[in-house]
Amino acid sequence: MAEIVGRHLAAAARLLEDEPERAYEHASFARRRASRLGVVREAAGISAYTVGKWQEALSDLRAARRMTGRDNFLAMIADCERGLGRPERALEIAREPEADDLPVEDRVELRIVAAGARHDLGQPEAAVVELQIPELKERRARPWVARLFYAYADAVLACGRRKDAREYFARASAVDREGLTDADERLAELEGVEIVDIGEDVVWTDAEDPFADDGEEFEEQEPEEPRPPRRADQATAPATAPAPEDHAPPSPPEPGEPGAAEDSGAEEAADGLHGAPGSGSER
Repeated sequence: MAEIVGRHLAAAARLLEDEPERAYEHASFARRRASRLGVVREAAGISAYTVGKWQEALSDLRAARRMTGRDNFLAMIADCERGLGRPERALEIAREPEADDLPVEDRVELRIVAAGARHDLGQPEAAVVELQIPELKERRARPWVARLFYAYADAVLACGRRKDAREYFARASAVDREGLTDADERLAELEGVEIVDIGEDVVWTDAEDPFADDGEEFEEQEPEEPRPPRRADQATAPATAPAPEDHAPPSPPEPGEPGAAEDSGAEEAADGLHGAPGSGSER
Protein backbone atom coordinates (compact mmCIF):
# COMPACT_ATOMS: atom_id res chain seq x y z
CA MET A 1 0.00 0.00 0.00
CA ALA A 2 2.80 2.43 0.88
CA GLU A 3 4.34 1.93 -2.57
CA ILE A 4 1.01 2.63 -4.31
CA VAL A 5 0.43 5.79 -2.26
CA GLY A 6 3.97 6.93 -2.99
CA ARG A 7 3.47 6.52 -6.73
CA HIS A 8 0.29 8.59 -6.64
CA LEU A 9 1.98 11.34 -4.61
CA ALA A 10 4.86 11.43 -7.10
CA ALA A 11 2.39 11.69 -10.00
CA ALA A 12 0.53 14.50 -8.23
CA ALA A 13 3.74 16.46 -7.75
CA ARG A 14 4.77 15.94 -11.37
CA LEU A 15 1.41 17.02 -12.82
CA LEU A 16 0.58 19.86 -10.45
CA GLU A 17 1.77 22.73 -12.64
CA ASP A 18 0.68 21.59 -16.10
CA GLU A 19 -2.30 19.32 -15.35
CA PRO A 20 -3.69 20.33 -11.94
CA GLU A 21 -6.93 18.39 -12.35
CA ARG A 22 -5.08 15.11 -12.86
CA ALA A 23 -2.75 15.98 -9.99
CA TYR A 24 -5.80 16.48 -7.80
CA GLU A 25 -7.12 13.04 -8.76
CA HIS A 26 -3.85 11.36 -7.81
CA ALA A 27 -3.61 13.24 -4.51
CA SER A 28 -7.24 12.43 -3.68
CA PHE A 29 -6.57 8.74 -4.25
CA ALA A 30 -3.58 8.89 -1.89
CA ARG A 31 -5.70 10.72 0.70
CA ARG A 32 -8.36 7.99 0.62
CA ARG A 33 -5.69 5.36 1.27
CA ALA A 34 -3.49 7.16 3.83
CA SER A 35 -5.29 10.16 5.33
CA ARG A 36 -3.36 9.93 8.61
CA LEU A 37 -0.06 10.87 7.00
CA GLY A 38 0.89 14.54 7.10
CA VAL A 39 2.66 14.43 3.74
CA VAL A 40 -0.48 12.99 2.13
CA ARG A 41 -2.74 15.65 3.62
CA GLU A 42 -0.27 18.32 2.46
CA ALA A 43 -0.30 17.03 -1.12
CA ALA A 44 -4.09 16.73 -1.08
CA GLY A 45 -4.48 20.26 0.30
CA ILE A 46 -2.12 21.84 -2.21
CA SER A 47 -3.72 20.07 -5.18
CA ALA A 48 -7.22 21.02 -3.99
CA TYR A 49 -6.08 24.63 -3.56
CA THR A 50 -4.65 24.66 -7.09
CA VAL A 51 -8.03 23.70 -8.61
CA GLY A 52 -10.00 26.12 -6.40
CA LYS A 53 -11.63 23.64 -4.01
CA TRP A 54 -11.29 26.03 -1.09
CA GLN A 55 -13.11 24.17 1.68
CA GLU A 56 -11.42 20.86 0.91
CA ALA A 57 -8.03 22.53 0.65
CA LEU A 58 -8.58 24.37 3.93
CA SER A 59 -9.41 21.16 5.77
CA ASP A 60 -6.39 19.27 4.42
CA LEU A 61 -3.91 22.12 4.89
CA ARG A 62 -5.00 22.65 8.48
CA ALA A 63 -4.60 18.93 9.11
CA ALA A 64 -1.15 18.96 7.48
CA ARG A 65 -0.10 21.89 9.65
CA ARG A 66 -1.25 20.08 12.76
CA MET A 67 0.40 16.78 11.80
CA THR A 68 3.72 18.15 10.59
CA GLY A 69 4.10 21.14 12.91
CA ARG A 70 5.05 23.31 9.92
CA ASP A 71 3.58 26.76 9.27
CA ASN A 72 4.57 27.27 5.64
CA PHE A 73 0.96 26.55 4.60
CA LEU A 74 -0.28 29.80 6.18
CA ALA A 75 -0.49 31.76 2.94
CA MET A 76 -2.61 29.07 1.25
CA ILE A 77 -4.78 28.67 4.35
CA ALA A 78 -5.42 32.42 4.45
CA ASP A 79 -6.15 32.48 0.71
CA CYS A 80 -8.67 29.67 1.13
CA GLU A 81 -10.47 31.87 3.66
CA ARG A 82 -10.58 34.59 1.02
CA GLY A 83 -11.94 32.12 -1.51
CA LEU A 84 -14.69 31.23 0.93
CA GLY A 85 -15.65 34.90 1.31
CA ARG A 86 -14.00 35.43 4.71
CA PRO A 87 -11.31 38.12 4.18
CA GLU A 88 -11.41 39.13 7.88
CA ARG A 89 -10.35 35.59 8.81
CA ALA A 90 -7.55 35.76 6.24
CA LEU A 91 -6.22 38.90 7.93
CA GLU A 92 -6.33 37.19 11.33
CA ILE A 93 -4.20 34.35 9.97
CA ALA A 94 -1.73 36.84 8.49
CA ARG A 95 -1.31 38.36 11.96
CA GLU A 96 -0.54 35.08 13.73
CA PRO A 97 2.82 35.16 15.59
CA GLU A 98 4.11 32.19 13.58
CA ALA A 99 4.01 34.34 10.43
CA ASP A 100 7.07 36.29 11.59
CA ASP A 101 9.20 33.14 11.58
CA LEU A 102 8.31 32.02 8.05
CA PRO A 103 10.95 31.82 5.31
CA VAL A 104 11.07 35.01 3.27
CA GLU A 105 9.19 33.59 0.25
CA ASP A 106 6.34 32.29 2.44
CA ARG A 107 6.21 35.54 4.39
CA VAL A 108 5.93 37.55 1.18
CA GLU A 109 3.15 35.28 -0.10
CA LEU A 110 1.24 35.83 3.13
CA ARG A 111 1.55 39.60 2.76
CA ILE A 112 0.24 39.35 -0.81
CA VAL A 113 -2.78 37.40 0.46
CA ALA A 114 -3.34 40.00 3.19
CA ALA A 115 -3.28 42.76 0.56
CA GLY A 116 -5.86 40.84 -1.43
CA ALA A 117 -8.05 40.55 1.65
CA ARG A 118 -7.85 44.31 2.14
CA HIS A 119 -8.92 44.75 -1.47
CA ASP A 120 -11.85 42.39 -0.88
CA LEU A 121 -12.91 44.63 2.01
CA GLY A 122 -12.77 47.75 -0.18
CA GLN A 123 -9.62 49.11 1.49
CA PRO A 124 -7.18 49.85 -1.38
CA GLU A 125 -4.90 52.13 0.63
CA ALA A 126 -4.60 49.50 3.37
CA ALA A 127 -3.71 46.94 0.69
CA VAL A 128 -0.76 49.13 -0.33
CA VAL A 129 0.38 49.36 3.29
CA GLU A 130 0.28 45.56 3.64
CA LEU A 131 2.88 45.31 0.87
CA GLN A 132 5.23 48.05 2.06
CA ILE A 133 7.76 45.63 3.53
CA PRO A 134 11.59 45.59 3.36
CA GLU A 135 11.54 42.97 0.61
CA LEU A 136 10.01 45.59 -1.71
CA LYS A 137 13.57 46.89 -2.18
CA GLU A 138 14.85 43.53 -3.38
CA ARG A 139 16.54 43.59 -6.80
CA ARG A 140 17.47 39.95 -7.36
CA ALA A 141 15.47 37.93 -9.88
CA ARG A 142 13.49 35.50 -7.73
CA PRO A 143 9.92 34.25 -8.22
CA TRP A 144 8.62 35.79 -5.00
CA VAL A 145 10.20 39.14 -5.91
CA ALA A 146 8.30 39.23 -9.22
CA ARG A 147 5.04 38.40 -7.45
CA LEU A 148 5.62 41.06 -4.79
CA PHE A 149 6.39 43.77 -7.35
CA TYR A 150 3.36 42.75 -9.39
CA ALA A 151 1.04 42.79 -6.37
CA TYR A 152 2.35 46.18 -5.29
CA ALA A 153 1.87 47.60 -8.81
CA ASP A 154 -1.69 46.28 -8.86
CA ALA A 155 -2.38 47.77 -5.41
CA VAL A 156 -1.09 51.26 -6.21
CA LEU A 157 -2.95 51.23 -9.52
CA ALA A 158 -6.19 50.62 -7.62
CA CYS A 159 -5.38 53.83 -5.74
CA GLY A 160 -4.94 55.78 -8.98
CA ARG A 161 -1.13 55.96 -8.79
CA ARG A 162 -0.38 55.14 -12.41
CA LYS A 163 3.24 56.31 -12.34
CA ASP A 164 4.10 54.02 -9.43
CA ALA A 165 2.16 51.21 -11.09
CA ARG A 166 4.21 51.56 -14.29
CA GLU A 167 7.43 51.48 -12.29
CA TYR A 168 6.59 48.31 -10.42
CA PHE A 169 5.04 46.49 -13.37
CA ALA A 170 8.33 47.21 -15.19
CA ARG A 171 10.31 45.87 -12.23
CA ALA A 172 8.15 42.76 -12.09
CA SER A 173 8.68 42.18 -15.79
CA ALA A 174 12.45 42.57 -15.41
CA VAL A 175 12.79 39.91 -12.70
CA ASP A 176 10.02 37.53 -13.81
CA ARG A 177 12.16 34.96 -15.59
CA GLU A 178 9.69 32.13 -15.05
CA GLY A 179 6.65 33.90 -16.54
CA LEU A 180 4.67 33.85 -13.29
CA THR A 181 2.91 37.15 -13.99
CA ASP A 182 1.46 39.07 -16.94
CA ALA A 183 3.48 42.17 -16.03
CA ASP A 184 4.39 42.79 -19.69
CA GLU A 185 0.75 42.97 -20.72
CA ARG A 186 -0.22 45.19 -17.79
CA LEU A 187 2.66 47.56 -18.51
CA ALA A 188 1.77 47.69 -22.21
CA GLU A 189 -1.82 48.51 -21.30
CA LEU A 190 -0.67 51.44 -19.16
CA GLU A 191 1.70 52.68 -21.87
CA GLY A 192 -0.94 52.38 -24.58
CA VAL A 193 1.13 50.08 -26.79
CA GLU A 194 0.45 46.76 -28.44
CA ILE A 195 2.53 43.65 -27.84
CA VAL A 196 3.00 41.35 -30.85
CA ASP A 197 3.96 37.76 -30.06
CA ILE A 198 6.47 36.41 -32.61
CA GLY A 199 7.21 32.84 -31.66
CA GLU A 200 9.12 32.96 -28.40
CA ASP A 201 9.72 36.71 -28.68
CA VAL A 202 7.65 39.74 -27.80
CA VAL A 203 7.78 42.96 -29.81
CA TRP A 204 6.59 46.32 -28.50
CA THR A 205 5.39 47.60 -31.86
CA ASP A 206 5.52 51.34 -31.33
CA ALA A 207 8.88 51.20 -29.54
CA GLU A 208 10.76 48.98 -31.99
CA ASP A 209 9.27 49.98 -35.34
CA PRO A 210 9.53 53.75 -35.90
CA PHE A 211 8.15 53.37 -39.44
CA ALA A 212 5.02 51.47 -38.32
CA ASP A 213 2.79 54.55 -38.68
CA ASP A 214 4.38 56.24 -41.69
CA GLY A 215 5.12 53.42 -44.11
CA GLU A 216 3.26 55.11 -46.98
CA GLU A 217 5.08 58.38 -46.47
CA PHE A 218 8.41 56.55 -46.52
CA GLU A 219 7.54 54.94 -49.86
CA GLU A 220 6.69 58.30 -51.39
CA GLN A 221 10.22 59.50 -50.63
CA GLU A 222 11.69 56.60 -52.61
CA PRO A 223 9.13 55.99 -55.43
CA GLU A 224 11.61 54.40 -57.83
CA GLU A 225 13.26 51.99 -55.38
CA PRO A 226 10.82 51.22 -52.54
CA ARG A 227 12.35 49.46 -49.59
CA PRO A 228 11.19 45.94 -48.65
CA PRO A 229 9.17 45.74 -45.43
CA ARG A 230 11.48 45.99 -42.42
CA ARG A 231 11.19 43.29 -39.79
CA ALA A 232 11.18 44.28 -36.14
CA ASP A 233 14.50 42.50 -35.57
CA GLN A 234 16.41 44.35 -38.30
CA ALA A 235 18.15 47.68 -37.95
CA THR A 236 17.17 50.44 -40.35
CA ALA A 237 19.69 50.71 -43.15
CA PRO A 238 20.64 54.23 -44.30
CA ALA A 239 19.21 55.23 -47.65
CA THR A 240 21.65 55.26 -50.57
CA ALA A 241 22.05 58.71 -52.11
CA PRO A 242 21.05 58.83 -55.81
CA ALA A 243 23.76 59.41 -58.37
CA PRO A 244 24.05 63.04 -59.61
CA GLU A 245 22.03 63.57 -62.76
CA ASP A 246 24.77 65.45 -64.64
CA HIS A 247 27.17 62.48 -64.65
CA ALA A 248 26.25 59.67 -67.04
CA PRO A 249 27.50 56.20 -66.09
CA PRO A 250 30.52 54.95 -68.08
CA SER A 251 29.83 52.74 -71.09
CA PRO A 252 30.45 49.05 -70.54
CA PRO A 253 33.63 47.72 -72.18
CA GLU A 254 33.32 46.01 -75.50
CA PRO A 255 33.97 42.30 -75.64
CA GLY A 256 37.68 41.68 -75.63
CA GLU A 257 38.55 44.93 -73.88
CA PRO A 258 40.28 44.84 -70.45
CA GLY A 259 37.80 44.76 -67.53
CA ALA A 260 35.01 42.87 -69.30
CA ALA A 261 35.66 39.62 -67.41
CA GLU A 262 35.92 41.34 -64.05
CA ASP A 263 32.49 43.05 -64.48
CA SER A 264 30.69 39.71 -64.77
CA GLY A 265 31.75 38.70 -61.25
CA ALA A 266 31.06 42.08 -59.71
CA GLU A 267 27.29 41.48 -59.88
CA GLU A 268 27.36 38.97 -56.92
CA ALA A 269 26.71 40.51 -53.47
CA ALA A 270 26.86 38.92 -50.00
CA ASP A 271 23.70 38.68 -47.92
CA GLY A 272 23.53 40.94 -44.86
CA LEU A 273 23.74 39.51 -41.39
CA HIS A 274 20.37 38.72 -39.87
CA GLY A 275 20.19 40.24 -36.38
CA ALA A 276 18.75 38.10 -33.62
CA PRO A 277 15.31 39.19 -32.48
CA GLY A 278 15.18 40.94 -29.12
CA SER A 279 14.32 38.77 -26.14
CA GLY A 280 11.05 39.14 -24.41
CA SER A 281 8.96 37.43 -21.93
CA GLU A 282 5.65 35.68 -22.28
CA ARG A 283 2.62 36.62 -20.53
